[in-house]
Order: sequence, then C-alpha cells, then structure tokens
Amino acid sequence: MDNQVLSFDIEFGDCGGGRGGSDGISDDAIEIDHPIDDQDMGASGPLSAAVSLRTPRGSVVRGGIYIPEGELDLEPYEGMEFESEEAAKAFYNSYARRVGFSTRVSSSRRSRRDGAIIKRSFVCAKEGFRNVNEKRTKDREIKRARTITRVGCKAMMAVKIQDSGKWVVGGFVREHNHELVPPDQVHCLRSHRQISGPAKTLIDTLQAAGLGPRRIMSALIKEYGGINKVGFTEVDCRNYMRNNKQRNMEGDIQILIDYLRQMGSEDPNFFYAVQADGDHATGNVVWADAVARMNYTYFGDTVKFDTTYRYNRYRLPFAQFTGVNHHGQPVLFGCAFLINETEGSFGWLFETWLAAVSGRHPVSITTDHDPVIRLAITQVFPEARHRFCKWHIFKQCQEKLSHVLLHFPGFEADFHKCVNLPESIDEFESCWLSLLDRYALRDNEWLQSIYSSRRQWVPIYIRDTFFAEMSTTLHSDSMNSYFDGYINASTTLAPLLKTPSPMEKQASGLYTRRIFTRFQEELVGTLTFMATKTEDDGEVTTYQVAKYGEDQKKAYYVRFNVLSMKATCSCRMFEFSGLLCRHVLAVFRVTNILTLPLHYILKRWTRNAKSSVVLDYHPRDVVSSFLQSHTVRYSSLRHEAFKFVDQGAKTVETYEAALAALQDALAKLLHEGKNEGRSYYAINGRAREISTTGSSSVNDAWGNSSGNLSEDVMDQNIRVLTNELQTARRNCDAYRASLFQVLKDIEDHKQQLLVKVSNVKLSLRDAT
Repeated sequence: MDNQVLSFDIEFGDCGGGRGGSDGISDDAIEIDHPIDDQDMGASGPLSAAVSLRTPRGSVVRGGIYIPEGELDLEPYEGMEFESEEAAKAFYNSYARRVGFSTRVSSSRRSRRDGAIIKRSFVCAKEGFRNVNEKRTKDREIKRARTITRVGCKAMMAVKIQDSGKWVVGGFVREHNHELVPPDQVHCLRSHRQISGPAKTLIDTLQAAGLGPRRIMSALIKEYGGINKVGFTEVDCRNYMRNNKQRNMEGDIQILIDYLRQMGSEDPNFFYAVQADGDHATGNVVWADAVARMNYTYFGDTVKFDTTYRYNRYRLPFAQFTGVNHHGQPVLFGCAFLINETEGSFGWLFETWLAAVSGRHPVSITTDHDPVIRLAITQVFPEARHRFCKWHIFKQCQEKLSHVLLHFPGFEADFHKCVNLPESIDEFESCWLSLLDRYALRDNEWLQSIYSSRRQWVPIYIRDTFFAEMSTTLHSDSMNSYFDGYINASTTLAPLLKTPSPMEKQASGLYTRRIFTRFQEELVGTLTFMATKTEDDGEVTTYQVAKYGEDQKKAYYVRFNVLSMKATCSCRMFEFSGLLCRHVLAVFRVTNILTLPLHYILKRWTRNAKSSVVLDYHPRDVVSSFLQSHTVRYSSLRHEAFKFVDQGAKTVETYEAALAALQDALAKLLHEGKNEGRSYYAINGRAREISTTGSSSVNDAWGNSSGNLSEDVMDQNIRVLTNELQTARRNCDAYRASLFQVLKDIEDHKQQLLVKVSNVKLSLRDAT
C-alpha cells in the first residue's frame, strides 16, 4: 500500500457510528468511520418544521418507531448482491428517496494486507449524535446555534465484498426513530440533491447569457415541470455557478498571465507581477508598460486610483492608476485586476506598483471612498495627501439616501451646493449644519461618516495641495471623454491672443494649448476685478480683490511679497492646480508685474514637460525683460527706502545723518549716470533717466529743482513724456476693445443658450 493510501486511512477517526460484531469479516481488517458535518443541509430550516408536523404516507408509527412501507422487491435485504460498492450506495440512496430520508457513508473497513476497502456502512443522515468539542467552544462566542440533526437513528445498510468480487448486504435496519420527509420535500435532502448533466449544460448556457441563480432556477422548474422534479435547490444552483465561475476565472487569469509574460519577453521595460501566497498565486495582477512608467516620471506628482470599473463577466474590479499630463489629458500609470479586496491585497498592489514606476512617492493620491483602501494608503503612502473621489461620494449619496431623495428631490442639489460653493471652512460648516437641520438628517450614520472624513474630500479643505485639476468640480468620468475637445472647426495652429499683455504672450510660448487657454481665461477675467490695498507692513502687502459691482463679502485676499515676488490667494488655486488665479493676476496688474515670475511656471504644464533639459523661462522679448527687471528694482529700492526713512526720522541727529547720506548717494547716482551717458530727473517723486549730450540740472528725490534745464533738454523731456502718454492711451484703447469683445462674446453665448433652452422646452412640450 502506497503512502497516499496510508495517509488517507490515518485521517479518519472513530465517530461512534461504526458497527462491529460477527459479520464474516476476517480479523486482518482495519475499521474506519467517516465523520461528516453534524449539520444536515436537507433537514434544516423550513424542512425541519415541516417534518415535525406531518407524517408521510407509506410509513407506520409503532411506539415512536417509524417503519417505511412499500414494495418489498425495492427494499434492501440481507444477502442482496451488487456488482460494485457504488451500485450498492446508489440503490440504498434511491430507496431512501422513495421512503423519505437522507443517507451518508458512516464507516469503512480496510484489509490489513493491501488496504483495500472490504466493508461499507450506509446509514440514515440522522444516525449518531453531535460530537461537542468543549475545548473548541469553551471561550468562543456562538453567534448562530445550528439545528440539532443527529438523533441516534439506527437505520442502516452494511455491505461487504465477497471472494467473487461482488458486494453483498450483511445487515439492514429498516426502522427510524424520527419522522420521515414527505415526497414533495424529499428533493431538499442533501443526498438527493444532484445536478444532472443536462441541467449543468442549461445552467452554463443561461449563466453565460447573464442570468442570475433565481432566474435560472425558475427556468429549470418550468423545464422539468416542478421544483420536486428538478432534483436540487436554488442554493445548489448558486454554489454550482460560483464554482463554475471560479474555475473559468482561474483559467482566464492564467490566460492573462501568459499574455503578460509574453509582453515581458518582447519588451524588457514591460512590468507585471502576480500576488503569491506561498506556492499558490491568489490571482491579483498588476502591470505597467514602458509608456505608463515613463508617464509617471513626468507627471507622477498626483495619482488617481480607481476601482469602480467592473464591466467584466466576473464583476471583478479593474483598477487603474492614472494622472494628468501637460495637456490636461488623462494618462495611464498602470493597471491591475483584483481577485480579493483586502487591506493586504491593496498594500501589496501599491507597493508593487510603486516599485515598478521608480519608487518616487506622489504628492497627492485620489481614491474611492473605501476604509480598506484608506488603511493601505496610510501604510504605503504616508507622506502623500490622500483624497476621496468627490464624484464617488456623490454617487454613494444616491444609494445611501435614496429615501431622502424620494421625499425631497431638491436635497441632491442642495448637497452639491453645500460641498462645492463655500469659500471658507466656516462657511462650509455653517452650510452643512443648516442642510442637516433643513432635512432632519443629524442622526444619519452615512452623513456622519463622510462628515468625519470631510478633510479628505470637501474642496475647501484640500485646496492647499496640488491635484493638477483645473476645477474642483471635475469627476472620475474624465477617462470616458478622453478624446473630447481636442480639435474642432475653429482650431488654429497658434494660440489666439486676446490682450496686448506681455504676460499673455509669454504664457502662449510656454504653456501647452489647453493649459494656456485656461490661463488666458484667468488673465482676461482680471479685467472685471479690482485690487485694493488693505494692509502694508513694508514687506508683505495685502490686497482685497473683488469683482466690480459685487458684494465685498465675496472678495478674495491676496498677500504679496514684493522682494520675493510671491503671492498667495485665499482661493488656493495655484496650490491646487498649478496655475495662477485671476485674483493674483489682478494684483500683478496693479503692481506693474507684466510677466510671470519664474517660480509660477510649473514645468509639468509647459510644452517641454517631457524634456530633461532645464528650461529657460526668461522671456526673449527685450522690452518685456526690461519691464520686469525695472519693476523688481523699483520695488526693492522702495522697500529699503522705507526702512531708511523709519530709522532716520527717529531723532534730529539721525535725521541729519540720513539726509547727508541721501545727498551723498544722490551725488554718486548722478556720477554713475554721467558715466553711462545718461542723467536723471524727477517727476512726481520718481527718478527717471534720459539720454543727454551736455550738462543739465536735475530734480532731487523730492522734486525740488536743483538747477535750470536747457530748452533743448526740456523739449526732449516733453517729447519722451508725450510718447509715454500716447503709448498708455493706445494700451488703454486695446484693453477696452478686448473687454468689449469679451463682453460681446459672453452676450452672444448667452443668447445661444437661451435659444437652446427654448428648443428643449418646446421638444418636451411636444413629447407630452
């Protein structure tokens, strides 16, 4: 006897259900019992209640003993022979189906010589008693007590093998100590529930067509003419479909792995991995091709992980790692198929994918609203800002609050406004409480849960982190509109400038088309905003920026550091999207910052985002470069002068020292100007420089004349000022024309929308 047979023999222990005695079997035999689960699937639930109330026809009750009645030639008897053990088992099970009970194999006896089975005992499923293991149940809480099914029934049939090779009945007990099952319910007993070959074929066909277990069972009942003729229950059908699905899925996963292995052999930069547990793979698969891995090196600062795409026959999540490129288009960083969605699976997936795409952690990551994913993100990406997808939460709202939407159709719109519109945390908190009170939802558990995690999905809390989004209202179906808006009838080869601003011209040469268009919207939007200085501490100036004619409560506040040329706005648009908002641009306009400072041009939004060369963001236009440097020089000198005046005005002595220092500085400045062939004059307290060919007198820093200018120099100064005035007038005319054109475009668009709305209303009226 080989090792496998010996191992099989050792696994079985005594259940107390075997029968010994003088059965004609030699002493060279090993007796083996077959323990099974105490819970008889066919005798629980509604069936148990049924058999306790009625006695099937064809059975006689004598002193609590149930004796089945029927045709004697269909009943086992001692000495009855069968060609094989399986034939004996099938006969006894068929007899049990006619009578009304379920069977199982109780014990076996093997030969000591060769290990072959020489005796089998088939018993009623209610034979013996439940074996309660006190050690296993002592400290364990039993959540659902199972129904007692073992009642010590003695009904059985024992068969033993003869020298001729046939099996003969050596013992038969007919009586039962429990009620038998009626004919219309006997198909629910475990030993009689079998799915035939034709039924399996029909189930496979209907399952492939997308039908569920309940609808398939209804079709089988109609096909066979009744539930009792089907031969199995809906639970059996469901289990068969699950096992069938598992087998097919394992085959398809293996096909996928083979395909990925082939891709890896053809391309050394192709990456894939399969999660393994010991020597067995669980099926979770992740892969990324060379393009996806390269995309991450350029645009991996923010990542979106989406598992909501389940449009496959197994309803398994097809997970995607995506990002946004310098054209504002979604790009792929990697894909995965998840067989199980546990914290360990997500942890393995994130670590494996991160290693495949260079190991550099993203600044931010967006995922579904899932606590399991949240735990895995915390472990693998501890430094990344984790955000829940707002679109996914809005979708959950329709499911979790369907009863509210049924009675209050306007709740969804109010919910969206409460999340999207607040411009401050206090405004959101107030709006949220007002929403809960208005619809009496303070005790709603789902709303409490999403409120507790509000810092991970409400826009006002996450605007201080970069997510590469042009708007806080974008949602996850952007992948579905991948090719929308690229080319239309009005597409031109070069960006169309709408203002004479050097900043717009600079941006058009740096940003990609889509990003420039978005920046252009902000730049043109500054024409309707006014920036008013509210505070100036000498280093940082605060401006209140509000739309002309609107309530000042809707104003934004911009803090601008003149020396570092850095500005922060209360809207946090630059931190969130990487583009300056119209409020900061309005401050730049009033402070004569005519070109974008270098630190406000993110390389990931430029045309050269994929270039490894450090970009030269300096404008090539000499005039623009001069204007920017002059503004910086003037702002820096003014800041230093303010500090000088504060110190010099404290006492008479410091005043005299400061005045002497200023006179010395002015003399040095005039000397440097003469060396360069230029002299300086003052107008409105600001020093200006002009070319000069001879001696001249200048105004000092306070506008007091220190001498008389010649007529030629005065005429030259007048011409310079006249030219500046004419240039300023032309710029004003150009800005005014652009503004009028923008307003005209807005009005035309408004009229078009009104026409469309009217057409829709007419079509709806015709439809009703």
